[in-house]
Amino acid sequence: MDTADAAGPLHGAAIVLAGGRGERLGGADKPALRIGDRSMLDIALAAVAGPPVVVVGPDRETPAGVAVVREEPAGGGPAAAIAAGLAALPRLPADARIVVLAADLPAIDAGTVHLLCSRVTAGGAVLVDGSGRRQWLVGAWRRQALTEAVHRRSDWHGRSVRELLGPIDPVEVSGSEAAAADVDTIEDWERWQSDGYHL
Repeated sequence: MDTADAAGPLHGAAIVLAGGRGERLGGADKPALRIGDRSMLDIALAAVAGPPVVVVGPDRETPAGVAVVREEPAGGGPAAAIAAGLAALPRLPADARIVVLAADLPAIDAGTVHLLCSRVTAGGAVLVDGSGRRQWLVGAWRRQALTEAVHRRSDWHGRSVRELLGPIDPVEVSGSEAAAADVDTIEDWERWQSDGYHL
């Protein structure tokens, strides 16, 4: 599945997390690493193209209309980044679907995003990998549910994404192994290069 429904994207907005220090990659900027002819940030942005998109991380070039913000203080982790991204989105209806993606997903695509959004009920939907583990940074969430989750704390700096999103009790969605894969190490990145994926 690599294309969204012909009627257009189901989501109302997206938050793409493009920070992190890439410690296991020798300090490399993970979102800037290329898979084929695209960076991983480009891949994530293509998957959520259309509605308002906020990238959370250091200043970087993005397509027109894509906002870039930073959690304060910087380096607060993905939960703090989600909170910062949510605050930067335009006003949306309570039932709008907000997609949250990490920018280190080599095979994420619009079809997977559409699948997640189509499965959202009152709270959200999260992708699970082949071992049944929830991939918290590949999900779609109702705006009201995500807002209420963020407002449970005044500061999410250093807190876990599971602590933020877990209480929403999302629907679990099984996707392809590739869609759930991320790049954490140089070996991961090299594997995607050498295995000849064409994304």
